[in-house]
Amino acid sequence: MSPVARRLLAVHAVTGGRSGLWMYMLLDRTLQGVMQMEKVVLFAFNGELMCFVHVLLNALDMKEKGFEIKIVIEGAATGVIPEIARKGNPMHGLYSRAREKGLIDGACKACSNKMGVLKAIESEGIPLLGKMSGHPGMAEYIKQGYRVITF
Repeated sequence: MSPVARRLLAVHAVTGGRSGLWMYMLLDRTLQGVMQMEKVVLFAFNGELMCFVHVLLNALDMKEKGFEIKIVIEGAATGVIPEIARKGNPMHGLYSRAREKGLIDGACKACSNKMGVLKAIESEGIPLLGKMSGHPGMAEYIKQGYRVITF
């Protein structure tokens, strides 16, 4: 039995079957909570390919489970893009799936430049983010209701 059904039965039992308006109010409130989508942004900082692969895996998994998900590529992780974007890379398919689903929100402009991959990021069509002194700020995502997770 679903949590919603259990709650409705509990209300029905407590009110002796005279729940009326209260039942509808509870149902409406419960459904609003169920229908609100969890918003998560994954900030990838680590430049190890396998760590970045886990960012992609988690993003795809969350998307499949109904989360609103974004990936922001920061720091040394920007250096992974030219490698994983190569069609011969074994992890290219995973990266492509994340791109096709629109999960990559962008990459840090300052870090992409510092890592020497700015042109590669641009050629991939990944938006460059840099409203916070050349870097993407977490506050902007938090203000939009995202939970921030760093890798």
